[in-house]
Amino acid sequence: MTKTAGRVKILQIGKFYSPYAGGMETHLEDLCVQLNRSADVRVIVANTSAGTVSEEISGIRVHRAGTWGSIANAPISPGLVNAIRRSPADIVHIHWPNPAAVLAYIASRHPGQLVVTYHSDIVGKRLAALLFHPILNRVIARSAAVIATSPNYVESSPILSRFKNLCHVIPYGIATERMAAPNPAVINDIKARYGPRTVLAVGRLVYYKGFEYLVRAMRHVDGRALIIGDGPLRENLKAIAVSCGVTDRVVFLGEKSGQDLVPYFHAAEVFALPSVARSEAFGIVQLEAMACGKPVINTNLDSGVPFASLDGKTGLTVPPADPESLAAAINLLLNETELRSRFGEAGRRRVFEEFRLETMTERTCDLYRQILESRPLLNEANPPLFQGVYAAPSNTRDEASL
Repeated sequence: MTKTAGRVKILQIGKFYSPYAGGMETHLEDLCVQLNRSADVRVIVANTSAGTVSEEISGIRVHRAGTWGSIANAPISPGLVNAIRRSPADIVHIHWPNPAAVLAYIASRHPGQLVVTYHSDIVGKRLAALLFHPILNRVIARSAAVIATSPNYVESSPILSRFKNLCHVIPYGIATERMAAPNPAVINDIKARYGPRTVLAVGRLVYYKGFEYLVRAMRHVDGRALIIGDGPLRENLKAIAVSCGVTDRVVFLGEKSGQDLVPYFHAAEVFALPSVARSEAFGIVQLEAMACGKPVINTNLDSGVPFASLDGKTGLTVPPADPESLAAAINLLLNETELRSRFGEAGRRRVFEEFRLETMTERTCDLYRQILESRPLLNEANPPLFQGVYAAPSNTRDEASL
């Protein structure tokens, strides 16, 4: 991706950046490192303190604007405006939700082409979302393109569904090499400690992850659930395990990340994502489990969750907040070795074909290129629902195709 006058200049605007830990932050860092191989990439984010810092991380120039406080968990960083205004970027790429960044972008009057990655709606803050909708609509309407991470989210989002002509579906990608099997002795040690019939769940212990229903489901499962993560519901979930009489079947392993987490994916027989609300916009952790060859049990949310792992192809999809259905799916996969293997192998193929970090970056570069070359992004006479950056597969059951 080049310009006649040199490398394309891309400004990525996020909420925070590494080493701040979070799903959006990991995605942003991975994307920037890949893009920087063929473009001049700069990053502007809020700092976690009042000081303003500019530094270089893995070859990326990162500007952290000092934060004076927050409103509804949104950082107040007045320095964002001038930092964006001074950027010579050809493309300004904002990662939403991030109200502070959107307001700063508007105030900056930056002339570059605008791209918005729409990670999720504002969920759980109805009044704030309603108040901000007119501003967000204005910004999206003047953007060159909007990246959605699944076709499901374009249909279900009250914002995106109004701008389908601007939407390009580019799913998340993961660095598959990070999920390579570690030392077999480490995997065998986990299996020896927790048994051969294990279901793994990973995530923050918060309401929308639905771990309560996994704990309740274990009343009906001959096996053990390993829950990795921490959060405000930890003690509540432990109390539910006691009341359900499953303390011997549910193990809370606390926070683990990176290479400490990978062996657990390989040691488990099944992976579960029992989320109950569309706050779970995609569930990238599903991709990590699939890359390790594990079948996934997810829930039928109106988000990207059932798009990532397909019902009857790479795993099973059950109704949210339904411990009986969740238990039945777990038992089926724990009892059926051949089905586990078939789903697991299909999941691994799906990740390597559609959800690799390199694939996501190539699709993003293609979109940038279209914008910079001023090509029509859609056929105005007969606009398709999604531009051909990504063709969504069918989500119907077709086990014979596996």
